[in-house]
Amino acid sequence: MNLPGSVDLFEESLKRLLHNCSDLVVKHANDGLTLIYFCNLIDSNLVNHQLLGSLQQIRLAPFSMEGLAQLIPVGQTELTCEMEPAMTLLLRGWTIVYKVGYSDAILVNTAKQPNRTPSIAEIETNVIGPQIGFTESLETNLGIVRSYIAHENLCNESLEIGELTRTQVQLLYLKDVAEEQTVNTLRQRIADLKIDGVIGSSVLVQLIEDNSMSIFPQLILTERPDRVSFSLLEGKVALLVNGSNFAIVGPSTFLDFFKSPEDHYLSWNIAMFIRGLRFFAIFISILMTPAYVAALTFHYETIPPSLLVPLAQSRSKVPFPPLFESLFLEVTIELLREAGARLPTKVGQTMGIVGGIVIGQAAVQAGFTSNILIMLVALAALSSFTTPIYLMGISIRFVRFPMIIAAGIWGGIGIVFTICLVLIHLIRQTSLGHPYMHPIFPPRWRDMMDTVFRLPFPSLSARSTFTRTPNKQRFDRDQAKQKKDIDE
Repeated sequence: MNLPGSVDLFEESLKRLLHNCSDLVVKHANDGLTLIYFCNLIDSNLVNHQLLGSLQQIRLAPFSMEGLAQLIPVGQTELTCEMEPAMTLLLRGWTIVYKVGYSDAILVNTAKQPNRTPSIAEIETNVIGPQIGFTESLETNLGIVRSYIAHENLCNESLEIGELTRTQVQLLYLKDVAEEQTVNTLRQRIADLKIDGVIGSSVLVQLIEDNSMSIFPQLILTERPDRVSFSLLEGKVALLVNGSNFAIVGPSTFLDFFKSPEDHYLSWNIAMFIRGLRFFAIFISILMTPAYVAALTFHYETIPPSLLVPLAQSRSKVPFPPLFESLFLEVTIELLREAGARLPTKVGQTMGIVGGIVIGQAAVQAGFTSNILIMLVALAALSSFTTPIYLMGISIRFVRFPMIIAAGIWGGIGIVFTICLVLIHLIRQTSLGHPYMHPIFPPRWRDMMDTVFRLPFPSLSARSTFTRTPNKQRFDRDQAKQKKDIDE
């Protein structure tokens, strides 16, 4: 539908389409110019001083809307003769400049988005390296990423999701580094979404990942710009969603969820030790409690003789079988974790510490559990928190429950059977069409240099084959090994 030919008809059409919104402002300026905007979406200082001031000073002879748009010294300007794009931008905080007798209207970007200044990343914390995290502003997040990668090959495409929310999304990738098929796959999945609205990247990632029924995340949600920058340099693709302080990075492997940007800021031997500690923590978190249940239920012969006496004394007052005892403690730990996360920060920390001590001591004295199991469950819970990505930590804690039940019913055979089911499930998963268990399956020994291990940077001259990047080399390995003094 074209724009009406008079201000009254234009105002009437807008109010009818917007259901008589009370915050719609129609302001008449000189020379027959009319400004239309939402008072709670625009920067009032920008509209009242700069835009109106410039319109009052501009004199055109002969007058044309194209010439006026070029002389307006305010942000972005667009010309339109249709009602739909004018409505869309008006709802995003733009101002419509309209003049009677002209078929075109000028759209001026005067939006003032509610946002906050970049602050420290609160969830993915590190000791060494940049501390800045993403905000809820799409423009701010895009600017942060461009400050890390100041190159013309950093491409960003603007997409829109949701028929009602019209959420703005930025698709980021490095040209000639990211595989074109991966970019097209992600672009197509977003284009195929038929949904009324998407609020935040956490919702979007569930709509575009390969298997939404899996408990394991296939795309990384991160609030760290340096992790996004490292991923883009590897040939991966990132999504920034307006209103969300988390970016989506893909394709991702299972091992990527246990890598931290801090691994590249530390020396290779220290980083490899810490990364190995994280992998070891996975096994502790998953197997510690099920092994206790299986040993006390079916496999007493696996317990060392020196532990039998203190173990028997510890369980002498416990009337419940090991399966019920372990499930009770695991559920208690999860309740404490969830309560601590929902309470205010200072209260939540106190709740976690005091609640754990009081409930644990009371459970032992009441005969609900033994001291040994409390120590094992606490160690397993502590190990699950070493995972850098929050969603993967939840998945690991979830896997522990069916494994405990299987250990209580079938013993060691139940543990092995559950592990096999989890491994089969992981091997079958993909991330944007890429194998999820790369480089373990299919085995790629060279790609293990910066996944399972963390070797020195001269050994990491080639990019991983996982992203199928056309630009396979980061730098010349031979030149990187050369060490020359200044006088040479």
